[in-house]
Amino acid sequence: MSPDQGINKYGFKLTDEEIAAGEHRGKVGRHWSRDAQLQHDFLLAHGLLPTSTLLDVGCGALRAGILLARFLQPGGYYGIDVNESLIRAALVCELPLAGLESRVSAENLRVTDRFECDFGVAFDFAIAQSVFTHLPLNHIRLCLYQLARVMTVEGRFYATFFEAPEQLPYDRPVQQVRRDSWPERDPYHYRRDELLWAATVADWDVRFIGDWGHRGGQRMIE
Repeated sequence: MSPDQGINKYGFKLTDEEIAAGEHRGKVGRHWSRDAQLQHDFLLAHGLLPTSTLLDVGCGALRAGILLARFLQPGGYYGIDVNESLIRAALVCELPLAGLESRVSAENLRVTDRFECDFGVAFDFAIAQSVFTHLPLNHIRLCLYQLARVMTVEGRFYATFFEAPEQLPYDRPVQQVRRDSWPERDPYHYRRDELLWAATVADWDVRFIGDWGHRGGQRMIE
């Protein structure tokens, strides 16, 4: 699948005019600044240092990436996303606006629909905010497989997910904050044992963190 096919699959392709008008921020959800700060604060509380290397999975237009790139030493931040136009918005709009072009080069950002993250860097940390919530289980396994090959031995990958109650029948909807969602549809909901199984694709140790302050009810797994 080419990057353009992936973009169409995941919903939208922004024009240069839309990017200049800042419309990319609304495409990745409400509360741009609040959600960016939440991720930043969470990672710092869990040991992120200025000298760390970080991979932002589903980085988009660098909602959290701007704060994280400012915190990390130049060259410490990397990002991947399926949507070419969001990466373009990061490069032509968000990084220049923040004055961070020298800290995050274009080579540190990649468009991929297969979680290809072989930047030649071993990552201390990785985060996927609102990514697993939109992925079927085999895509999660692919993500975990790819990341396992680029993390340090002590590296930590944090991902958010919508949790389905263990006792809920598979043919019943999960009640979320704003709507009911069917488990087999986007946004996807997973039982803990399903994510534990997904992690067997590589040598991951898994810890459920749960509530981390996300107002939409997404849980965190390490």
